[in-house]
Amino acid sequence: MARASIPVDLFNPGQVFACLGFVEAAAEILGDAKGAFDWSEAKSARFQLDAIGEEHPVQAVLGCLATAKVSSISPPGTELCTEKWSVPTRKLGSDESFPFMVPDSPATLPARLDCKWQGRPVRIVIDHWGDTTDRDNVKFWAGSGGYPGAGLVRDALELVRADLPDCADDPFALSKPQSSSFRFDWRRDYVPLDAGFSPNLHGQVTMTGFPVVELLAAIGLSHARPKRTERNKLEYRYSLPGITDPKTLYDPILLRAALGGADLGLPHRDFVMQLGWPGQENQARCITNVIEETRG
Repeated sequence: MARASIPVDLFNPGQVFACLGFVEAAAEILGDAKGAFDWSEAKSARFQLDAIGEEHPVQAVLGCLATAKVSSISPPGTELCTEKWSVPTRKLGSDESFPFMVPDSPATLPARLDCKWQGRPVRIVIDHWGDTTDRDNVKFWAGSGGYPGAGLVRDALELVRADLPDCADDPFALSKPQSSSFRFDWRRDYVPLDAGFSPNLHGQVTMTGFPVVELLAAIGLSHARPKRTERNKLEYRYSLPGITDPKTLYDPILLRAALGGADLGLPHRDFVMQLGWPGQENQARCITNVIEETRG
């Protein structure tokens, strides 16, 4: 087993989701991946990640993603595709299963990353935004003009593809000018009414985003979700399991359950993220505040 450690801001939900994304991706690329949050140093929390082999697991994930090809997948018998946005679409055969109900729009088609690691093909599907179960799909972007999730995956990857192999020490710090995103990292987002102006109305203003966070967070939410509170659609809770023994990290299934607030009998910290409407109500949402709670 090889271990990696990266800085994480526990008050940044996108970074937390992206930590789970590293575990999910490392499980596909290397196998037997495990992780845990370490806040033993109050001002410098870190995420610990283990995986099979001698390869640095964060470096392996970033290196694999740097070579990935992005496509969407479409169910058989439909004309849904994302070629309009220059994202190739793979039509599933009649014997292949689609992960959710046939969507109304190509914007909801799952994204697929195909790459190779040491000659072996690796496939990562990102589809949380199309979830039709009773779980909230945690879709914060509005999809202006029907822009697809697969397009946002492609855009984020292209912004950082060349930089990925060299940012393993602090991947969440890598920033790039970014015009659109999944809205998981609140360092980029704003509510114009609160900010006092809208950068979109000023051509010389370019928003800086964090594409690694956005991409890995989308992967992390494929099997785990924060829990939307009963109060409204603008508030979610997420929980983090902490390390009890430096030698013992947690399987992905435990990390997934913990994120949604399941009491696993482990040391944990609980957070509430509050969102706002950057534009028209019931369209895009963005994270505006995060507070830590004490579980009663």
